[in-house]
Amino acid sequence: MMGRMGTEGAGFRLIAGRYRLEERIGRGGMGVVWRASDQVLGRQVAVKELLSDDTLPEDDARRRRDRTFREARAVCQLRHPHIIVVHDVVEQDERPYLIMELIDGGSLAERIAREGPVDAVEAARIGVALLSAVRTAHEAGVLHRDIKPANVLIESATDRVVLTDFGIAQVEGATTLTETGSFVGSPEYTAPERMSGLRTGPESDLWSLGALLCTALSGESPFRRDSLGGILHAVVAAEIRPPAEAEPLLPVVRGLLERDPDRRLGAADAEWMLRAYLETGRTPDAPGSAGTTGSHVGGLIHRIHGSRTPKAPTPYTPTQLDLPYGGPLPPVAPEPPPARSSPRGLLVAALLVAALAGAGVSAAALLLHRDGDGGGGTPGGTATTPATRTGTGGTFLSPTPTGTRPAPTPTASPGTTGSHTAPSGYRTARDPAGFSLAVPEDFTRRPQGPRVFYLSPGETFRLGIRVGAPQPGGPEGALNRSAAAGPSTNPGYHDGRVTRTTHHGHPAAFWEFTWDGFSAAEGPRHTYDLCWEENGLVYDVWVSAPVGKVREAREYFDVAVDTFSVTGV
Repeated sequence: MMGRMGTEGAGFRLIAGRYRLEERIGRGGMGVVWRASDQVLGRQVAVKELLSDDTLPEDDARRRRDRTFREARAVCQLRHPHIIVVHDVVEQDERPYLIMELIDGGSLAERIAREGPVDAVEAARIGVALLSAVRTAHEAGVLHRDIKPANVLIESATDRVVLTDFGIAQVEGATTLTETGSFVGSPEYTAPERMSGLRTGPESDLWSLGALLCTALSGESPFRRDSLGGILHAVVAAEIRPPAEAEPLLPVVRGLLERDPDRRLGAADAEWMLRAYLETGRTPDAPGSAGTTGSHVGGLIHRIHGSRTPKAPTPYTPTQLDLPYGGPLPPVAPEPPPARSSPRGLLVAALLVAALAGAGVSAAALLLHRDGDGGGGTPGGTATTPATRTGTGGTFLSPTPTGTRPAPTPTASPGTTGSHTAPSGYRTARDPAGFSLAVPEDFTRRPQGPRVFYLSPGETFRLGIRVGAPQPGGPEGALNRSAAAGPSTNPGYHDGRVTRTTHHGHPAAFWEFTWDGFSAAEGPRHTYDLCWEENGLVYDVWVSAPVGKVREAREYFDVAVDTFSVTGV
C-alpha cells in the first residue's frame, strides 16, 4: 500500500497480539502505514498507525483517535471494488491501528511523479473507477473529503484503482473535526464551499475529483500556488483554467469544477460521460445541456448499473473574480458593482468572504492574520498613534498629531454619487475635500490632516480617504513604499501584497495586509486599500476592520470605491 519507504526500525512489533509490523511503506499527515503479517489468518495486511503528538492537549489527542475509529466505521460500511477494504481496527497503548487490505502498488501521485502525466484514456479509466466508488460511498451517507492523487492507489498486477484513506470521512449525522474549528483536507483539492465552511456535501468530493483529473492529465493541480493564500484565492475566486491536456475530457472537468455546488456535474452523469469517451473517443455534453444527442451515446447511460441523473447541470461558465488575493488582480470595483451582480456572482463573493473570515476553518484562519488600520492602504500609508485609532494608512505624509478638531460633517443625502445610487443602508457623503462616496448611514466623518475618515460607532470599521499629488512610480510605487514600511508603521504587519490594477480605466494599485492592531484589546485587523491616479491627482481609499469582520469590511470598501466621484472643492 503506497510507495515503499524501506524498513525503518519497526522492531517487528506485535500489535493486539496478532498483527506483526514488518516494513514501513507509507506515511501521511496523520500516521504511518506498515506492511504487516496477520498471525491468525496468515496473510499480508496494511496497518495504519496513528502517530501520537505529545504536544497536543488531551482533548485534541482524543479527537485524533476518534478520527481513526470514524475512518474504520465509515469504510467498513462500504463494499466496492475500488474502495479500500478495512478488516479491523484495534488499539494498543492508547494508540489506534487500522487494519486494511494490502495493495501491492503505489499511489497515483507517485506514479505521476515517476512517469509523468497520464493520457486522456487512462485518466478517463481512473475517473470512472473513482466516480463509481464515490457514488457508492455517497449513497451510504459517507463523504470522503480528501480525494487527491496521494489517496488513490494503483495495484501493480491488475492496474486496479483503489480509493483509500477515509481518515477525514464524514458520516451523515456525525460531528466532524471541522465543526470543532480544525480544517482537514488538502487545499489544492478542496471545494470552495468546504474551504469557506459554508457547506459540505457529496458535491465537494466531485470538485476534488475534477481537480484530480486535471492533475493526472497535466501533472499539476490547476489550483497549485506558492502560498496558502494563493491557493485559497485560486479555489474560491480566480478564473479556472483547465490544462490544455484536459481538452478531450473538458466537459467533465468543467462540470466538476463548477463553483456553485448546485450546478456542479453529478457523479452518475460524469461517469456516463467518461464511459462514453472510452467507447467513442468523444466526451458528450452533460445530460440536459446542448449537444447531448445521438442514440449511441445516449444509450450508454443505460449500461451503467444503478446510474441516475440527480440534476441537469447548466453549461459551465468561468466565475468572475471577486476578491483579489494571490493572483492577477482584476479591477477592484468592476462594473456592474457587487450590489447588481448575478446571484451566482454573489454566491462566489460570499464563499470568498466566508473563507477569508475563517468560518472555523484553519486554512482560512492562517490567511487571515493580516489586517490593519495603520498603513491602511494609502500611498505612504503610515499608521496613526494608538490614541487616534483611525490609523489605517492613507497618508503620503507623516501621521497627523492627535487631537485634531473634527470639522463639521458634510451634507449627506440618500441620492446618487455620480452615476451610482447609494445602496440601501448607505448615504451619499459629499465631502468638502472635493469628492463624494457612499458610506454606511451611521458612519461619522473625522478629518485628520490630509486624510478624511468615516468611522463606524466604536470605530470598529475605519474608512479613510486621501487626495494628494502624484508620486514617483505612480500608485503602485506609492503603495510598494507603504508596504515596505509596513512593519514599522503597523505593529505585527504581515502578509502584505501590492498588485497593479486599474480603476475605471485609471492606473491603480491594490494593497491588502493584516497586522496586530494597536493593542491586544483591539486585536488583529485587516486592510483593503485602492490607490489610483486621475486628472493629475492621486486618490486613495481604504477600509480597516477586525479580522473577524472582513465580510462587512469588504462590502464597505467595494461600495466606497465604486461610488467614489470627484466633485471639486
